[in-house]
Amino acid sequence: MSKPPAPSERPAETELERTYRFERFTTKLLIDDMRFPATAPKAGDRVPPFDLPTLDGGRFRDDDLGAAPVLMAFGSRTCPVTESAGPVLRRLHDEFAGRVRFVVVNTREAHPGDVFPQPRSFREKWEHALELRAHHGFDFEVAVDDIDGSLHRAMSPKPNSAYLLSPAGAVLYRAHWANDERGLRDALARAASGRPLQRGASRGMTGPLLRAVGHLPGVVAFAGRSVERDVWRAATPLAVLARLSRLFGRLRSDHRGAASLALLVAAAAIAVGIVLAL
Repeated sequence: MSKPPAPSERPAETELERTYRFERFTTKLLIDDMRFPATAPKAGDRVPPFDLPTLDGGRFRDDDLGAAPVLMAFGSRTCPVTESAGPVLRRLHDEFAGRVRFVVVNTREAHPGDVFPQPRSFREKWEHALELRAHHGFDFEVAVDDIDGSLHRAMSPKPNSAYLLSPAGAVLYRAHWANDERGLRDALARAASGRPLQRGASRGMTGPLLRAVGHLPGVVAFAGRSVERDVWRAATPLAVLARLSRLFGRLRSDHRGAASLALLVAAAAIAVGIVLAL
């Protein structure tokens, strides 16, 4: 399906809409991304009502999820964690296709730039979703949230969170980052076989974030140099690690963040040793 449905579109008039459809990444957004608020749906809660179109002409609805568990992951083309999560989701889909329904929900852009900006209409958001699907080669469903991100905001607007849902719409498991392959695989295997899950949430936090660091230079190259400037202003440590990651071009992108951190720690230790020796 190449053309989006034509929902009614509203101008961004409220402070909430302006805040959600941000043009520049900020420190506040970074801090908000690091935690789930108490109001975010968790294991045992039911998902809020939603009815989203999918790129293939179908619907993704809370009251018609199908007979199998559903892995719902949020993402955008300019999200470095989504870059890292793309191969993970493809591998998991290859393993659990037919037993778990996979849906990626296209959201606002995590790092809008001067070349690939924040969408300002549903049509633009639909085009961004097409780019997201083509870039990652997803052969499962990609749904498009409305321009104000109603579902995304209701679930807590993390750039790349993932939720495992029961066919009845209950949250079985949530992951802060959809590139936490180990945690997601265990949850999917248990849900697909009807076994109870050992835990209701992923424990992965630092590791998944480090795996995304090496993908930030690629996001900058795609979305525009303004992305790098914004990250330097809002999250200087991440910007430093991303810049260092360019030194490790022979490594897989997922491994460059950890290598950059190790280099930074080693350099700091050497500097401290030199100071103490003086």
